[in-house]
Amino acid sequence: MRVGCVEMSVAMLISGTVGWLVVSSQQTPLNVVFIRCVFGAATLLAICALKGMLRKSLFSWRMLGLVTLGSATIVGNWVLLFAAYSRASISMATAVYNTQPFMLVLLGAVVFRERITLRTILWLIVAFLGLVLVVRVEPAVLAKPGEYLEGIGYALGAAFLYAICSIVTKQLKGTPPHLIALLHVAFGIIMLAPFVDFQNLPTTPNHWADLVVLGVINTGIMYVLLYGAIQKLPTAVTGALSFIYPVVAIIVDRVAFGQRLGWLQIVGAALILLAAAGTTLGWELTPRERAALE
Repeated sequence: MRVGCVEMSVAMLISGTVGWLVVSSQQTPLNVVFIRCVFGAATLLAICALKGMLRKSLFSWRMLGLVTLGSATIVGNWVLLFAAYSRASISMATAVYNTQPFMLVLLGAVVFRERITLRTILWLIVAFLGLVLVVRVEPAVLAKPGEYLEGIGYALGAAFLYAICSIVTKQLKGTPPHLIALLHVAFGIIMLAPFVDFQNLPTTPNHWADLVVLGVINTGIMYVLLYGAIQKLPTAVTGALSFIYPVVAIIVDRVAFGQRLGWLQIVGAALILLAAAGTTLGWELTPRERAALE
């Protein structure tokens, strides 16, 4: 338990710095994701080889088909989220991105006909109210004039793609998660190569350092810590510790880029994160709801 909590906490701390590295690299979202996939694939390939996860018995045509679909969604998720950072700020993009638990619930209801509980509906209303507050105000820092709502749209699209990836990945039971992560970034390299602006790759050591850290630490190492924690911890603990990520991202945005949020944005972001936590951890809202659920 203790080791799992440490691994999960460190993984979420690392995740919280992704936006800083992306913005600091001064690259287009497509270039950033492509380079992330390259360095991430190299790191995960070494890890999978050391763990003996490159055995032929772990591969099948069905598995490769599902992984390819999952790769398309996770790579698209990264591109949209990174595009949202420069338009809506890291803080706002991260807050809106945390609507993903609701996307997953709604997709589960459609794809697997899972029942949506009263608790989920109530938390969804809270998240929607938070989203309304967020989209009504445009921050002055790190948001391109007139493109704030576009950034919010990108963050919502990223959350939706992540939810699809989660559903696809659930179908890959028996496949080591480290191998899934490796194939995701490997296929990502192939998918993005035709769209990369090779004429405008980083020209300074600092910008390359941002991207190397993003690929090696924030992708390869982070995945190892994350999956190691998931294997050791109960779902509730994993869900609770996952909210370290948005908090760290908002703090990093403030410290690194001086992003100041208006009080309505702070309230809106807090409502979204509160609703996401309530859905993930199964919090009950009112005594009446508790009676209805019983």
